[in-house]
Amino acid sequence: MTSPSETTSSPSAWRPLGPVRANARAYVVMNAGAYGLFLAGFVVGMLFPQLSRTQHTQLVEDGTADLVQSLINEPWLFALTILAVNTVKMGALTIVVPSMVVPFAGIPLFAYWAFTTGLTLVPASDIGWVALIPHSLTLIVEFQAYILLLLGALLLGRCWLWPQSMGARNRREGYLRGLRQLGWLALSALVLLVAGAVYEAFSLRYLVHPLAQWLL
Repeated sequence: MTSPSETTSSPSAWRPLGPVRANARAYVVMNAGAYGLFLAGFVVGMLFPQLSRTQHTQLVEDGTADLVQSLINEPWLFALTILAVNTVKMGALTIVVPSMVVPFAGIPLFAYWAFTTGLTLVPASDIGWVALIPHSLTLIVEFQAYILLLLGALLLGRCWLWPQSMGARNRREGYLRGLRQLGWLALSALVLLVAGAVYEAFSLRYLVHPLAQWLL
């Protein structure tokens, strides 16, 4: 992780990806942590299949599995649904809003989600392993969006708790500076989430079946 002084108030820090360049080390650490937690959950799910089955059962019981099945033949509507879930439930309610109330709160919440998502995505059948091939790109894109939001949550917390080290006069000014940086990162994250939602919907509709016929 970078020290608070690594975040600068230079003009480049206020461009869409300026905070990433200004905090490259923290960005790399967050990438390692996010993907590492997902992979750890995936490995645990493979070693203890009952944990993975429990996650699958929850998806059935809460209606998620039925919703996916009902929308998979309508890729544009499916993409809009995916985008709504990813932006509102994950981006806003899991990462951004908690971090606006309690410094850094979105980071452990995302960590828990990343691990349990690894558990959930352990395939239960051969077709599931095939579906994981195109879905891997979805994971990379969507995780990158969430990592940008996590970096924004980190910068907001730093500016809020250590305003002087960020060039702010007080915590109110530091909070506003952190929000601006989070806002720039959120714009870039939204672009990735849109791309990820469209790809996920269309890949599940048009790629999985041909791949299954070819590989199985």
